[in-house]
Amino acid sequence: MTDALSPLPAEYARGLDLIDDAHAQDTKTIPGPDGSTIPYELHYARKMTKWLALRSPSATPVLQLACRAQHFRRWEIPRSSYPMTRPGYLMWRSKLKAQAADQVAELLASPSIQPAIPEADRARVAALIRKENLSSDEETQALEDVACLVFLDDQFDDFESKADIDEDKVVSILRKTWGKMNDKGRQLALGMELSDRAKELIGKALAS
Repeated sequence: MTDALSPLPAEYARGLDLIDDAHAQDTKTIPGPDGSTIPYELHYARKMTKWLALRSPSATPVLQLACRAQHFRRWEIPRSSYPMTRPGYLMWRSKLKAQAADQVAELLASPSIQPAIPEADRARVAALIRKENLSSDEETQALEDVACLVFLDDQFDDFESKADIDEDKVVSILRKTWGKMNDKGRQLALGMELSDRAKELIGKALAS
């Protein structure tokens, strides 16, 4: 894993710091690498950047910010606030994307960012967070690939082990996840260090 992203210009680096400051307010924590705890959404955002560096090492500043803000203030809209149905899930996801896009665009207009990030770039970050034009926009596809890679790398084993998730449902979700990625994302997924159980289920998803 030697790929690295290009350094951000000062105003975009400041924007990324403000995004991370918001992530750090997440009250849900997980163990950090040094034995301390880390806010979960800050951990997730760093994972997004890690996989973006592998997926798209030449990513533009706007794509770097959009990936870092993928789950922006996600805890403000809990899943339980919408019906526990497929339509309810889709409404929840739509609301998350819309709110995150608006909040991040506003944050990136902060007077503490000097020089200011151009309005067109702030709007572009918001459009990427909303995943607009997924079927035709390479940067939106890159963000989608990265989100899927982070799911497989960081969330899948916990998700699969839940008592209310049966194998058929997991395989179906894996198949949908695979379908969301393009060839670049899939090649990275195949090269992941995954648990034996994850490899088994992915094999079933790809074979069916």
